[in-house]
Amino acid sequence: MVLISCNGSNQNVDPRSVFKYNSDNGITSLDPAFARTQDNIWAVSQLFNGLVQLDSQLLIVPCIAYKWEVSEGGLVYRFYLRNDVFFHTDKALKNGLSRKVTASDFVYSFNRIMDEATASPGAWIFNDKVTSNPFLAINDSTLEIRLKKPFPPFLGLLTMPYCFAIPKEAIDKYGKDFGRHPLGTGPFMFSRWNEDVKLIFLKNPNYFEKVKGQRLPYLDAVAVSFLDDKQAAFLEFLQGNLDFFNGLESSFKDEIIEKDGRLKEKYQSKFTTLVTPFLNTEYLAFLVDDSLPNSISHPLYDKNLRLAIQLAINKKAIMKHLRNNIGYPADGGFVPKGLPGYSPQKETEWGYNPLKAKEYLAKSGWVKTKKKITLYTTKDYLDICLFVQKDLKNIGLDVALEVQPASFLKEEKSNNRLNFFRGSWIADYPDAENYLACFYSPNFSPNGPNYTHFKNKTYDQLFESIFSQTNDSARIDIYQKMEAILLAESPVIPLFYDQSIRLISHRVKNMKNTAANSLDLRRVKIMNR
Repeated sequence: MVLISCNGSNQNVDPRSVFKYNSDNGITSLDPAFARTQDNIWAVSQLFNGLVQLDSQLLIVPCIAYKWEVSEGGLVYRFYLRNDVFFHTDKALKNGLSRKVTASDFVYSFNRIMDEATASPGAWIFNDKVTSNPFLAINDSTLEIRLKKPFPPFLGLLTMPYCFAIPKEAIDKYGKDFGRHPLGTGPFMFSRWNEDVKLIFLKNPNYFEKVKGQRLPYLDAVAVSFLDDKQAAFLEFLQGNLDFFNGLESSFKDEIIEKDGRLKEKYQSKFTTLVTPFLNTEYLAFLVDDSLPNSISHPLYDKNLRLAIQLAINKKAIMKHLRNNIGYPADGGFVPKGLPGYSPQKETEWGYNPLKAKEYLAKSGWVKTKKKITLYTTKDYLDICLFVQKDLKNIGLDVALEVQPASFLKEEKSNNRLNFFRGSWIADYPDAENYLACFYSPNFSPNGPNYTHFKNKTYDQLFESIFSQTNDSARIDIYQKMEAILLAESPVIPLFYDQSIRLISHRVKNMKNTAANSLDLRRVKIMNR
């Protein structure tokens, strides 16, 4: 038995029931207001809960709110809260005891997200969507949220960690250090954090969710390490010091995975793989705004050239040779597999076709100008861009590659200084609207996610029409019409729809994943032999 200090008290923990994983990018805060990166989100999700949550099929299901109602016009959301959800015990609360979560806690938490003084990257969830006094606690167990205009994906937004409940008393006590002293309602409680060494969570013995009468979670504790070297972390996993390993580096994926995606035989006795769809579209994008100085007369403003590039890339070969078939070659639009609105296209029309690509290239303005074209990327995706470069050379198009640091590339594309770049879009919430908003003209960067500056009147009208459409099948029909416009204009070339891959120790049972690539440890068990 291991003795772990938790908030000044001692608790015995069976080391055989501790789930261990590594955070290679590091955790910057355990405050939900700053749960922007995957590492932060995974950790915060063990400690906190929201009104609603996503199930394994990405459907919105109850959490702290056991039911809700939406007004006929879609402007008022009323939530009814459970009466058995309590914040963890902490000295920030009265007499150092726990207390029940109320509607007022959500009013405070949501207003805090919107407060400019908080500087939360999640403020966009409510900004421009809610009224001037949007959050109202009708009583301790009833909460109302009021919108300015209908927004059908709104419930999906509320599943994000930014919207988790926190107690005002903890902010009053810890202030900006709340991210180091988190206090939530989740299945695990904060214990200790040695910077860049180890983070420990302990089982919440009073967690409200149960399975067949048994209170979750099953684990006694979670231990997070901080090795920033993926290969070192993988060795720790092989030695049994970690219970799961997330993702694969290109430098050693061929050592583990066959070209067809199967786990190599020599590792099958050591661990298993869990491969699931991941709501992430990897793509190439073009700046198509001819009003900008670096776009005027640029050959990529010519649609024929973009279509030539679209048809010249062998996406299936990229997946086979560079990704070991972990993922799906993009056979549709920007919305990935796994989301309603995904729109597969006829391969004869949009599939790999170098002969047709040469025809479009011959019709493009580039043939006359032969101006230099540069594709910008980061080192992590250089192999994919080299493959694209080779495919384009095969149709007679020379493209240079420029590798930039991820932070610099992001700044450059946000400020409209790149004509051709690689990117990825991971869903913030499970709705196709989140993807298609990237090409709505009022969302031009740097103030929005439209990095291509694509503008199409019909597309914009279709996008605006989805917010007044409450019928799901009708919204999907609109999404697919928008995708058809994107394919025809090609401001973006989807390369592949991602999958997440996890290596899981045989002693770990009940570990699942969703297309949101979440880390849900509530039902996980450690089976020691």
